[in-house]
Amino acid sequence: MYMSELILDYIEHLEVEGGRSAHTAENYTLYLERFIEFTDDITVDKITTEVIRKYRLWLNRYKNNNDNELATITQSYHLIALRGFLNYLSKRDIPSLSPEKIELPKVSRRQVTFLHYDEIERLLEQIDTNSDTGLRDRAIIELLFSSGLRVSELVNLDRDHVNTVRREFMVRGKGQKDRPVFISESASLHVNNYLQTRTDSLPPLFINYSRNNETTTSGNYRRLGARSIQRIINKYTRLAGITKHVSPHTMRHSFATDLLMNGADIRSVQVMLGHSNISTTQVYTHVTDEHLREVHEKFHSDTAD
Repeated sequence: MYMSELILDYIEHLEVEGGRSAHTAENYTLYLERFIEFTDDITVDKITTEVIRKYRLWLNRYKNNNDNELATITQSYHLIALRGFLNYLSKRDIPSLSPEKIELPKVSRRQVTFLHYDEIERLLEQIDTNSDTGLRDRAIIELLFSSGLRVSELVNLDRDHVNTVRREFMVRGKGQKDRPVFISESASLHVNNYLQTRTDSLPPLFINYSRNNETTTSGNYRRLGARSIQRIINKYTRLAGITKHVSPHTMRHSFATDLLMNGADIRSVQVMLGHSNISTTQVYTHVTDEHLREVHEKFHSDTAD
């Protein structure tokens, strides 16, 4: 059987049985189509270790339309997708290469950028809450830092999802897995302040106001997207004089790092972030090394005294 004949079944399997998101399915489709491009649609029984070796070399030399090469982590994603496809074939008893034959390239541990609490405060101080958009922006940043939500989870929230009285609610994250989310009193307050200004009855929690808000009917309000969230954060980061590259995910990193620095155990942080594997959460532990030095210097007795 040709690979192109089996990809659709595999992608549907990912979404239905694997619980993967449509975004993941779209990425896997792209990665596997690249393999088809390289092999000119090989039959799956002809996939060998030599084919994989040449494919890895091809990926390493691959350049897109902008003449950019693929990052090592992106090359890994291509191989992960292919390995998953081969595993699917194995479960269906379709002869092909064993998935264990594909070794992933070593990727250096990614550096985590996060904001210290005083930087969060500086950022929040730049928001003018005398306007509807300012109240919305304050609520967004408070909620991101307080909850550790992914930006995709944030933009998909509806008003009735967030319980500002109990200050907790459930969110469906990666792999269609539900997890509890807790928010601070400050985040709850600012979400309520923002909602009180809303005159529409639309479901989205965060909406994109038109430029001419005074004459706009509620029908022109629309759900705020991830790129708009990025622009909002960029705006206040710049105003606060913060030179780090700050994204919505930086707020998630800041949430996790703040918990660990204040004594939270890594297992609890894993659950609050919605990580299926604790090794994903462990990327934050080396970030707190500097904090451990501060603790040592503050609390450990110096024999010179």
